[in-house]
Amino acid sequence: MSRENLIRVAVLVWLAVVWMALWGHISLANLLAGLAVGAAIMFALPLPAVPVRGWVRLAPLVKLTAVSIYYALESSLQVAWFSVRPAPPPISGVLRVFFSFKSDLVLVLCTNLLNAIPGTVVLEINRERCVIYVHVIDVGSEEAVDKFYRTTRQLERLLIATFERPVTGTSVEVK
Repeated sequence: MSRENLIRVAVLVWLAVVWMALWGHISLANLLAGLAVGAAIMFALPLPAVPVRGWVRLAPLVKLTAVSIYYALESSLQVAWFSVRPAPPPISGVLRVFFSFKSDLVLVLCTNLLNAIPGTVVLEINRERCVIYVHVIDVGSEEAVDKFYRTTRQLERLLIATFERPVTGTSVEVK
């Protein structure tokens, strides 16, 4: 069996499992219905192939996970403080961030990581220029803006080190 067919079978099985989970009852009828609905979905709504280059490197992945959790916790505390402090709400705004990703998949992963950090919401992605526009809850000082850009640069370095194949003659430094 080819790799593509194996992936299709795995997706079909996954859709059938999701179908049974949604119904909350494991039975042969639910399994068959899930396979039928999954096949109809795969036939009627085919997804384009996502080109994936590179490989996953374990050490940067562990660091990326730890840094992402840290940023999410830090931001959660900051947003909580903004909601209870006896002061006016912070100044929010939209910031533009340019990235050097080669892969659409890595750009989407970065976007999801930024959306998972409380106080930030990605508003627009421009794939051709590899730029995103992010609404940030606190842009009231140069320090806050610089901190946001340092955060995005660190995430970018870790994502490239984790998922993208390095360009010949250059290396990505992970600090």
